[in-house]
Amino acid sequence: MDTTQWVSERIKTLPPYIFSDFARKKRELENKGVDVIDLGIGAPDLPTPAFVSKVLAEEAKKPENHRYSSYNGCFEFRQAVSVFYQRRYGVELDPDTEVLALIGSKEGIVHLIQAMINPGDKVIIPDPGYPVYQTGVHLAGGKSVSLHLDAKKGFTPKFDSLDTDDKREAKLMFLNYPSNPTAATVELDIFKKAVSVAKENNIFLAHDAAYDLITFNVYQSPSVLQVPGAKDIAVEFGSLSKSYNMTGWRIGYVVGNKEVIKTLLTLKSNIETSQFLAIQKAAAAALTSDHSTVKKNNLILQARMEKFYTSLKEMGFELEKPRGTIFLWVKIPEQYTSLQFANLLLEKAGIIVTPGIAFGKGGEGFIRISLSIAEERIDEAVKRLKKLQY
Repeated sequence: MDTTQWVSERIKTLPPYIFSDFARKKRELENKGVDVIDLGIGAPDLPTPAFVSKVLAEEAKKPENHRYSSYNGCFEFRQAVSVFYQRRYGVELDPDTEVLALIGSKEGIVHLIQAMINPGDKVIIPDPGYPVYQTGVHLAGGKSVSLHLDAKKGFTPKFDSLDTDDKREAKLMFLNYPSNPTAATVELDIFKKAVSVAKENNIFLAHDAAYDLITFNVYQSPSVLQVPGAKDIAVEFGSLSKSYNMTGWRIGYVVGNKEVIKTLLTLKSNIETSQFLAIQKAAAAALTSDHSTVKKNNLILQARMEKFYTSLKEMGFELEKPRGTIFLWVKIPEQYTSLQFANLLLEKAGIIVTPGIAFGKGGEGFIRISLSIAEERIDEAVKRLKKLQY
């Protein structure tokens, strides 16, 4: 029987998720007894703070929390997001109209595209960029337009490289800082330029700030909503997955333009019923805390970054020292494609990295390394890399 008749064309033509392929290869090697060091998917290895888990346990015991949440998320969580933005960015948010709870920001990004895009509409996405942007556009029947990032200027957007027709026809544009995969960070002037470009061309702007709290030394990532008038044309996505090591909890939010948030809520309320209330209330406790646990985790991640960065530079690799995120973005030897080099590291050294091509054509020539392993494992990875012939 031909079961492909039951599969939509959009699923048939969906590019394979490269992380799944490397997960399969990892299992095959481990079954052969190989000690695989996984520097691929960016999932924090540090524990969720104890006080957050305690709130979850307490709230999970309450019968009223086992009912449906309101579609836009419980008020306690939405208010916590509002408080967080006021304290961190000096941005005022109405928790009733300018904040929406998400079952993870990844889900929210894909649903935003579906809520805004008609088949054939153009969406501008960073290249290299988080693969979900392109996947979301594909599933909505839209057309992705690459926004090239300038490697010589810290992987900042090359707005001037956008075609005039693309700017005129695009409906939505994504940015992502601190960046996955490049680990690039920006100052507020980049967001001012982005808001200006968006307003001039009537393009709605969506900023993915999943790594906003993971920063090193004195650097603090800005919010696009700090730009005067940004709410007229923009929303910003946030997540507790990385900053509070809550990836499996699936809790995030989107803030900003109330009309677009209302549109997204219309879609979401027809297909799901928000996150478990106990999780929302635990997340609220995290957002309104003093973030001391975030600062402690950042020191751990920074120590890992410094160790790995120094070792890679000593081996002759080209890379910039990040001011945030859980990644290193590393230029590879010119004789290899990024996929070839990633396969070489896996097969010859038992090390998984993510090839840059997974993030778009602009990622070719690079690999992404995750800092989500303990320092002793970094030492082992460095030891293996030094022995590798390439």
